[in-house]
Parts: sequence; structure tokens; C-alpha cells
Amino acid sequence: MLLRLRVSLPDRPGVLGQVARAFGVMGADILQVTVLEREAGRAIDDFTVSWSAVFSADELRERIGVVPGVKVEAAWPTREAPGANPDYDLLGHVAAEPARAVLTLVDAVPDLVSAEWAVAVDAQSGDVVHGSWQAPETIHATRLTAPRATTFSEGTLHLLSVPIGDLHLIVARRQGPAFHRAEQDKVTRLVNVVAVLAHAGVGR
Repeated sequence: MLLRLRVSLPDRPGVLGQVARAFGVMGADILQVTVLEREAGRAIDDFTVSWSAVFSADELRERIGVVPGVKVEAAWPTREAPGANPDYDLLGHVAAEPARAVLTLVDAVPDLVSAEWAVAVDAQSGDVVHGSWQAPETIHATRLTAPRATTFSEGTLHLLSVPIGDLHLIVARRQGPAFHRAEQDKVTRLVNVVAVLAHAGVGR
């Protein structure tokens, strides 16, 4: 199975190698490392690993966390296969069928940020216009239609909201951590490009 781990670690030479060795000892094969932030002498990285699940995800977290100064903030399943470039595939589909741009975006975006589901909601009524697989039919979050991209949590449900025209794209994750600002930036940029492609395609 594929597993995503968000790891906070000291930003100094050698620490990343120690973490990599710890993963290897646990039998986890590192497929990708994404640096989310580096500041104040620490880094936050997302590791995507291939995991045989001999140990539970919690055991994996505990054992990686024994490296001095390292803290595993979260571990959760992901469908985001490294090297697959699904963001390019998304943009290609939107360019080919611009009239379906929002539907294509909603269906694709959960896998791009290791989330569970996404919906497009009407900014005025809050009604769900389209939902991805596993998405609920109605949304009860209270801060869905902010004028700018925003992240927030309601209990254990973490949400990312990005305006797109008269709609809002809502992306949700319950198993993993709150959305990082780097993930927010990624989704916002994708939304902006999708909007441009859709407008250009429909206007042809």
C-alpha cells in the first residue's frame, strides 16, 4: 500500500539520511519526498512510501519518531502515485473538454493532495453542484465560501476551500493532517489554470 507521512525534522545535514535509514529498517520504500517548508531551523517534509503493512501505521510513526529531533505529525493512506503526473493529466483533460472543466477538477483533485473527496458548491446557495467519489451529498461546513483560498478544520475533518468563478472547490481529508499552505498553494494554482483553460476552450 502507499502511505503518506508528514514529518517535522531538524533542518541540518545528515538528519534526512537518518530518517531514510529508519524507513528502510521498517521495510518502507521511500518513493517521494516533498519539502513543504523550511524555517527556524526545522523542515516539514511529506514522505510517500510503499509499505507492506507488516506493522501498523501508528507503529511506523513511533519508530520513525525515535530519530532525535524528528516528529511524525501524521500518517495516512494515499492514492497519489509518485511519478504519475496526475496534475498534467488533469490539465490535458480540461483542455480537451473545457465544458467539463469543473467536473474533471473535482474528480481529480483529491488524489493530487492525498485527500478523500472533493465537491464543487454554489457560492450563493451552498448546494453541491458535483462531488467526487466518496463525497457527501450535502455540506454543512460554516466557512465554505470565503473570498480567498482558505483552510480550516471541523473536528477531525480538514477542509480546503478555493473559489472558482461562481463556485467553490472544497477538498476534504479526515485521515491525515490539516492542509499545509503548500498544498493550498498547489490547489489554488491548479484552479487558476483550469479556469483559464476552460474559458479559452469554451470561447473557441
